[in-house]
Amino acid sequence: MADLQDDPQTASVAVGDIEDVRDSAPAAGRAPAEPADEGPGPLERARDLLARYPLIDGSNGLAHALREMAHYDLEEGESLLETDIPRLRDGGVGALFWSLLTPPGLAADRAPATTLEHIDLIRSVVEAHPEALRPARSADELAHARNCGRIAGLLGPVSGPALADSLGTLRAYHALGVRSAALAGTRWTQRDGLTPFGHEVVREMNRLGMLVDLSGCTPATMHRTLAVTRAPAVISQHPTQVPDDVLRQLRANGGVCMAVCTAASVRETADLLDHIRDLAGPRSTALTGAYDTGAAHAPGLEDVSCYPRLIAELLERGWPEADIELLTWSNVHRVLRDAEFVARATQARRPASTARLTTLDA
Repeated sequence: MADLQDDPQTASVAVGDIEDVRDSAPAAGRAPAEPADEGPGPLERARDLLARYPLIDGSNGLAHALREMAHYDLEEGESLLETDIPRLRDGGVGALFWSLLTPPGLAADRAPATTLEHIDLIRSVVEAHPEALRPARSADELAHARNCGRIAGLLGPVSGPALADSLGTLRAYHALGVRSAALAGTRWTQRDGLTPFGHEVVREMNRLGMLVDLSGCTPATMHRTLAVTRAPAVISQHPTQVPDDVLRQLRANGGVCMAVCTAASVRETADLLDHIRDLAGPRSTALTGAYDTGAAHAPGLEDVSCYPRLIAELLERGWPEADIELLTWSNVHRVLRDAEFVARATQARRPASTARLTTLDA
């Protein structure tokens, strides 16, 4: 203090500095002021990531919902739906699979006609919104739609019963643009695995380049299918029912398991993704909202605009951006490309199968 007294000007400045420090100190019981700039928060980072690597939603039931509505406006937003174009944009969705799954109680002989009606409706919806939506039948078309700022739409999965135990019907769906088919609910998928005709269905799907969807299958059928298929498989629904050993086998297969946003909370959905990544690996994780399917969704994940909240939760858990990119875009895009590669190689040496269920499973 002697130095301060010797120089009154210095003393005045020093005392002022002390007062400034005292004024800036937090009062008792008051939280300290936040730093001026901590960089972008998790939600802002999530939105930035989704702008660069948009989400491919593995199963969306919009076609089913629209079929029950007389009038709708997807451009302006539709409160009766969980999916519309503004919310797809807000959610960072770059592509979606239009689910063609038929209701469980539908009569088997109605499944093919109902599926064709859904495909016809989807085509009309996409054609009516060319500035936002674009159909896609391949990995290249998926990427092209993204580069043009459009939301790509892929057809599938189609229900196993809609195949009507016919490989010709399977090929007809493929010709219409369907790129995924579920095996469950058929006579050729059984509790203990696949029948001989079931093996032939999987081989023909490989030849066509259609994704084999194991959703709803028994563990034995999942194991057997993963042993038979030469292309990556997918699980687009109910991943909480997938045993750990199936997830490990899926990792070896190169396929993806899609976490569904129907857990009790955002945190529990993230827990599920952590579990899939731990067992199947980051290259086998993906997402499906199962929106507009009638499923109940976690608070905070009520519609397609909410995906950034889930991505923000993963970032807060320490997921690297590289794993987020795999989760949102790259894994599903790679699986489609791999299936196409297998199809080209298979078609060079294997003609279209003429096998029949009544012959192989007799």
